[in-house]
Amino acid sequence: DLATALNNRGQIKYLRVEFAAAMEDYTAAIECQPGFEVPYYNRGLVLYRLGCFDEAMKDFRKVLELNPQFEDAALSLKQAILDKEEKQKRGY
Repeated sequence: DLATALNNRGQIKYLRVEFAAAMEDYTAAIECQPGFEVPYYNRGLVLYRLGCFDEAMKDFRKVLELNPQFEDAALSLKQAILDKEEKQKRGY
């Protein structure tokens, strides 16, 4: 389906380190199929790598709302919280 195709295309762009383009595809996949948790997770990973911890945590929480058994999202959420706290401690 279209959402899966957009998500997969986003993955290719992510692997090419084309983060902005990957996020566009993940967002399009979400708009196409809002109940599909995988593009939220993938978009969260990009946001995390860019240091946008609040936005990443929002996406990881949405994944867990849609699929509470998504273990990688739970781990990524915990890591984003820890990294945000560490960043705040260091003052940047």
